[in-house]
Amino acid sequence: MRQTALLQQGQALGSKGSVRSVPLAAQPAKQARAAPRHVAARAERSDSPLEVLRQENELLKKTIGSAETAGTLADLESQLAGAGVDVPPAPAAAAATAEAPIVPEDFWSPAVTVPEGHEFVEPYGLPSPIPDHDGTECLKWDPSLWSHADHFKYRWHVFKSIRAAIDQNEGGLDNFTQGYKYYGLNRGEHEGKKGVWYREWAPGAKAVALIGEFNNWEPKPEHWAIKNDFGVFCLFLADNEDGTPAIKHRTKVKTRLETAYGEWVERIPAWIKWATQEWNEIQYNGVYYDPPERASKPGVLEENKSYVFKYPRPPKPRALRIYECHVGMSSQEPKVNSYLEFKEEMLPRIRKLGYNAIQIMAIQEHAYYGSFGYHVTNFFGVSSRCGTPDELKAMIDEAHRLGLVVLMDIVHSHASKNTMDGINMFDGTDAMYFHGGGRGYHWMWDSRCFNYGNWETLRFLMSNARWWIDEYKFDGYRFDGVTSMMYHHHGLQTTFTGNYDEYFGMATDVEAVVYLMLVNCMIHDLFPSCLTIGEDVSGMPTFCRPWTEGGVGFDYRLQMAIADKWIEVLSKLDDWSWNMGNIVHTMTNRRYAEACVGYAESHDQALVGDKTIAFWLMDKEMYDYMGAPGYGPGSPVIDRGIALHKMIRLLTMTLGGESYLNFMGNEFGHPEWIDFPRDDTYDPSTGAFVPGNGGSLEKCRRRWDLADAEFLKYKFMNAFDRAIMHLDKAFGFVSAPHSWVSRKDEGDKIIVVERGDLVFVFNFHPTNSYTDYRVGCYKSGAYKVVLSSDEEAFGGWKNVTKDSNVEFHAQQADFDNRPNSIMVYAPSRTVVVYAPTEFVDSQADSKPAGIPGLAVKDVGPYYAF
Repeated sequence: MRQTALLQQGQALGSKGSVRSVPLAAQPAKQARAAPRHVAARAERSDSPLEVLRQENELLKKTIGSAETAGTLADLESQLAGAGVDVPPAPAAAAATAEAPIVPEDFWSPAVTVPEGHEFVEPYGLPSPIPDHDGTECLKWDPSLWSHADHFKYRWHVFKSIRAAIDQNEGGLDNFTQGYKYYGLNRGEHEGKKGVWYREWAPGAKAVALIGEFNNWEPKPEHWAIKNDFGVFCLFLADNEDGTPAIKHRTKVKTRLETAYGEWVERIPAWIKWATQEWNEIQYNGVYYDPPERASKPGVLEENKSYVFKYPRPPKPRALRIYECHVGMSSQEPKVNSYLEFKEEMLPRIRKLGYNAIQIMAIQEHAYYGSFGYHVTNFFGVSSRCGTPDELKAMIDEAHRLGLVVLMDIVHSHASKNTMDGINMFDGTDAMYFHGGGRGYHWMWDSRCFNYGNWETLRFLMSNARWWIDEYKFDGYRFDGVTSMMYHHHGLQTTFTGNYDEYFGMATDVEAVVYLMLVNCMIHDLFPSCLTIGEDVSGMPTFCRPWTEGGVGFDYRLQMAIADKWIEVLSKLDDWSWNMGNIVHTMTNRRYAEACVGYAESHDQALVGDKTIAFWLMDKEMYDYMGAPGYGPGSPVIDRGIALHKMIRLLTMTLGGESYLNFMGNEFGHPEWIDFPRDDTYDPSTGAFVPGNGGSLEKCRRRWDLADAEFLKYKFMNAFDRAIMHLDKAFGFVSAPHSWVSRKDEGDKIIVVERGDLVFVFNFHPTNSYTDYRVGCYKSGAYKVVLSSDEEAFGGWKNVTKDSNVEFHAQQADFDNRPNSIMVYAPSRTVVVYAPTEFVDSQADSKPAGIPGLAVKDVGPYYAF
């Protein structure tokens, strides 16, 4: 597709474009408006957009220079105050220094400061005692579950038995989940000598040796391991006489073993902490990663030194605003981006948008890049495509400095069947970490299924879950494919109707559910500030109730049905056929007292074979008609698409759950799908031929230049996303306990929602605008517009704008079952948010810390990072 043509098109549009207004016939009750002076002037010039941007940059430099010579921030504030401009005070945590000008990011998302030389020390929690009940405490939230109380009692019995066995035989949960300190390659001592221990559980193997660059890939007699009674091979390599380790830092290693069938194979150690692939090799090699110098200065990435974390974990947010991201494809260029590039380029962008959490995909090493990180080969290994373990640590530390919660997309639902680079058939047997036979094979994903009832599998996976939090300071996980784990049928060719027999019967894999209870128990006990999110499409009851009640223990469930609903609406219905009640039902259809993360689209909708919401709405028109006013011809398809894109996202954020998620680039309507470099292959489930793309990275990136270009309309969607993130910072509406849908009008296509103190009025009608439209509200008093999708900053027409500064006085009268009501103007295809007058400042975005299009006074009544 014409990806790079977008910017070239912008240049061509610069001289021939004109300001376009939507015909009045298509916009009832709307007034035509003159183009803003600066836009009209720009349209008259013959300069190209790039030349205009260059001139604006020069002007910005001069402005900054003038500000620097004018004096300190205090001087500037004094001058503004003398001119009658109200300068809002910064939040207590964001007090700007007198030497630096206020920017919105510092005001709304203050960076964490710690004393020089400060080192972050993990404040571990203690394992909780097992509550003395029968596992039915979680049923108090849904008494109808008592019909399946026996299942809960059995599940709790299995859980308690395993916990007791861990305490009795492994020294407790804390010790059991630190298997990475014993298995794999670790520094230690033996008979008074320092050196490197290598230990590997391989019960089916006859012999095991460690090979690598340290012994020229041929084992000497002292490089063969000894097998103990538990199937664990142990080998100690003493340091050299000069004190250097027998295996040098960042040198390659592998395991050579003889299988039970007499076959000699080479494997990457199962607990390896880094694995790399040379540019001219197909296979991966394990890498011994142990910097020779023990520690860097806190917060400083130094060569050959272990990175030391400087900044504390952020506290648990009241609601997560998650920016789902992939480090490798985060570059604007067609390449694999690095952890350090992500740190420098992406983290500031995410902070500026107003998200408070990032959810990073594809961290665990995976030999096949095109698997999106879901076919893991090395569970303890950092994906080497993007950099070293210490570079990942530096990236996470910087995210913590910026106050961002860092979640990892962890894959414990299955593993790559790759035997050369992964753990499949490690010792030559079909089982080991997995189920043997058909039960151990996932036919849809062409991968291996773990045996969660195996003791060493539990150790491996629970240690893995702890490893990433303890070693890299991740703040929790999004567990992938949990539905596949919890049922023997993996959720395939199955419809979940809500009948409790579907969740609590013979189809349920109790061992897998108990594993999830155990891992949630460990994470929440030992790391109290950490969070877990489960990807479950089945709607398993008690999924998000604490393990102490007998629940599965997740903090959130991904509300996956919403994205499917939007695809259904956009692909099958015309605009007049949208059913407001059905859409609202899908948004709100979740279990009581079980928190959800709502999202309109995630990475799933951006992959080849699917379409993003922006592409469903605008499709090929995005390649020819995205010039901003003054830069090219307009298109009703684009006008409709941008309007609905904004509405869909805010409705999902308002009603879809107690937290919200967006996949990177979708906030500004990224025009392309994601297509990882791939060769020709065959679909494992059907055998159908799947053509590759020649290994191209062209579609495996994000075009940030489109969002940043002043002459393209992507900036409007980007600005709106930024505004709604900050609206939640100010009002906390996403997690507000008060939530009420007072109107779902099928004729008017109107949805009216109360969330916290805010009133949201969505008009999805394609043509009708409504004057003096009465909407119900809970609170009395006066309201003002705090946000309108019709603002010029969001590509709108300013038919409803905060700039009007109009007060809407609530009248006491029962309307739509609400005690009060206000009369509003609801233009077609807009969403307008009303807030109590005392929290609104119509000129907020003209101030130094203002967010374009947002009319929040100061930082709002319920500001939280």
